[in-house]
Amino acid sequence: MQGFYPDRRMVEWITSDGLTDYDAAVAFMEARAEAISRGEADEAIWLLEHPPLYTAGTSAKPDDLTEPNRFPVYQAKRGGQYTYHGPGQRVAYVMLNLGERGHDVRRFVQDLETWVISALAEFNVKGEIREGRVGVWVERPEKPRAIDGSVREDKIAALGIRLRKWVSFHGLSINVDPDLEHFSGIVPCGIRDHGVTSLVDLGLPVTIADVDVALRRTFETSVTPRSRA
Repeated sequence: MQGFYPDRRMVEWITSDGLTDYDAAVAFMEARAEAISRGEADEAIWLLEHPPLYTAGTSAKPDDLTEPNRFPVYQAKRGGQYTYHGPGQRVAYVMLNLGERGHDVRRFVQDLETWVISALAEFNVKGEIREGRVGVWVERPEKPRAIDGSVREDKIAALGIRLRKWVSFHGLSINVDPDLEHFSGIVPCGIRDHGVTSLVDLGLPVTIADVDVALRRTFETSVTPRSRA
């Protein structure tokens, strides 16, 4: 795990190599969020990959876990439903102080969506938000149209956060080059009528490192800044 501090008032960016155990990640996030709330630690964004696993958010429905014995399943206590994490997917855990970023949860979620969309745009991918569907989506005009005649859309990024004392943890994930078949063990985010995709699946020779650069480049212009002390 490597940390980078631009200065005292800015976010610490942490990048972990290899695959990070999920329970260890949650323990780290909870401890860091508590320290941020007490003013004892800087905000942080943690970039990592997990081994193959499923997580259940607070709205998860048991029937949406279609292969319960395939990978470990964790109760995440974040917002949302079931999602998959695994190699080739960039997870960004965001430990940010919303008490200094507007006290507005809905706006914060919109900021995270904007951040993902801006990062995807670095690769000329048009990510979009859809009413009633959490996450970021891309149109797939090359695929057969849906029954209603609409253009097919696949999910490329998922979001789910938790707050404690106005400090966020958990965050978002972007599919760079995961094994998309691994998503078949769940109904991702409870949405049955749409698929999942990745940057590589879209035909782009993109790496995790490339996505990290895009996330760093677009963060400050996407997320509500901290109020000045």
